[in-house]
Amino acid sequence: VQLQASGGGLVQAGGSLRLSCRTSGINFRIAAMNWYRQAPEKQRDLVASVTSGGSADFVDSVKGRFTVSRDYARNTMYLQMNNLKPDDTAVYYCNTFWRGREWWGQGTLVTVSS
Repeated sequence: VQLQASGGGLVQAGGSLRLSCRTSGINFRIAAMNWYRQAPEKQRDLVASVTSGGSADFVDSVKGRFTVSRDYARNTMYLQMNNLKPDDTAVYYCNTFWRGREWWGQGTLVTVSS
């Protein structure tokens, strides 16, 4: 199983980024997926969850600004982040639970400047 997160970078407040999480080794069509983030010196927190069918839930702080989508042909999940704020600065990780354990991508850094 591999989860490859990408798409992070430096953006000004109010800008947008789209993160990608390419998966292999899982049946992407039936796997629920998650996005987490970890800000400097803070714990890793759940940002968004998406079911196998594409229904998504978000932490309150990103509701209305972030969306999640899935491309089943590419086995890839996306996190579209709009109206970014400095508080969104973190390393973002994709995650899934498959065959009895959690799997994590390597993380991609998002830095939002004020």
